[in-house]
Amino acid sequence: MAGNSDPLSPRAKLAVTAGKAVAAASRAAGRGSGSVIGGRVALKLDPDLLARLAQHLDVILVSATNGKTTTTRLIAEALRAAGPVVSNALGANMPAGITSALAGGSDARYAVIEVDEKYLAGVARDTDPKAIALLNLSRDQLDRAAETRMLAEHWREGLAGSKSVVIANADDPLVVWAASSSPNVVWVAAGQMWKDDAWSCPSCGGVMQRPGDDWYCGECGFRRPTPSWALSGDHVLDPHGSAWPIHLQLPGRANKANAASSAAVAAVFGVPPQVALERMYQVQAVAGRYDVVQFMQRDLRLLLAKNPAGWLETFSLIDPPPTPVILSVNARGADGTDTSWLWDVDYTRLTGHPISVIGDRKLDLAVRLEVANQTFQVCENLDQAVQIAPPGRIEVIANYTAFQDLRRRVGN
Repeated sequence: MAGNSDPLSPRAKLAVTAGKAVAAASRAAGRGSGSVIGGRVALKLDPDLLARLAQHLDVILVSATNGKTTTTRLIAEALRAAGPVVSNALGANMPAGITSALAGGSDARYAVIEVDEKYLAGVARDTDPKAIALLNLSRDQLDRAAETRMLAEHWREGLAGSKSVVIANADDPLVVWAASSSPNVVWVAAGQMWKDDAWSCPSCGGVMQRPGDDWYCGECGFRRPTPSWALSGDHVLDPHGSAWPIHLQLPGRANKANAASSAAVAAVFGVPPQVALERMYQVQAVAGRYDVVQFMQRDLRLLLAKNPAGWLETFSLIDPPPTPVILSVNARGADGTDTSWLWDVDYTRLTGHPISVIGDRKLDLAVRLEVANQTFQVCENLDQAVQIAPPGRIEVIANYTAFQDLRRRVGN
């Protein structure tokens, strides 16, 4: 438990000190936060460092294709009602970044850690988490990510017999399949807009039946579990049937779903839903996402959407037509270099919006919009796209590295 850990070994202390020095040098050189390179150096010096740093903490892991960073922030905010929290709030979610985050949290009681889907099993093995939140699984980074069914299988094997409390989305069949190997699961009805990765049964490959919000496999009987927590409109329903209002500064249904899962996680640690949800109101933007910035005498709202499921959720929260929309897509290493996922996005939802297209792969996106019968303009850069947009607020939607480019350009 918290507070009674053995002090770190001399080797571990050296690894932490060296990692922090390298991170500081990287920051001074203007190369970002330095958390990843610092963590890599620390783990080279002490390969068991992540496990050592986690020993005295109650660890909560958060993994999903979409919503990890935001949900990690919401859970961290809620748990601060119960004690000091350390978190990888900037989204460095592989072992090196996680090690860096924990190295900075010597006084913390809780560690709320976002974990890349592919690393979940290994990080869970190293950190012995008290709770694991699983939100969703969908196609992402097609050139290197395993097919979603294989990822669910990897989670399922990694969680088998785990002592952790697993808080899992009952509406995502892939997540349910992954979590079902765990003996202690809290099911949350958080919803699922994107269904195109879960039409076949993860258990037997049969065709999924989806009447209303329910789902089941007609062939093997694998079916949606009964949730004990649920998102219902603007409220979270707890296991006693009480409805607690969600007050967020973050927009959209997806963030209400993230708040519902976060309330269920906080309850595992004794934080009541009312307290947890009130604290979540503090979160205004997450690593620049949802920020409204002034640029060239205009208000730009910056929205991150990295894959088809994320774009679908984002389209549901933008202001109605004729609000102008700027779309930016890159295909660099961190994005995945395969842009064929653009064909899985329903761009007819943008009908009526003046659309401008920018980014490294603007022509890929232009072809896709052409096929979707959308009216759009291809622009050289953000400045040009803003200049040609009619007055008023502009919604700017970008994938990962395109989003970082935008933040640098607008000085955010």
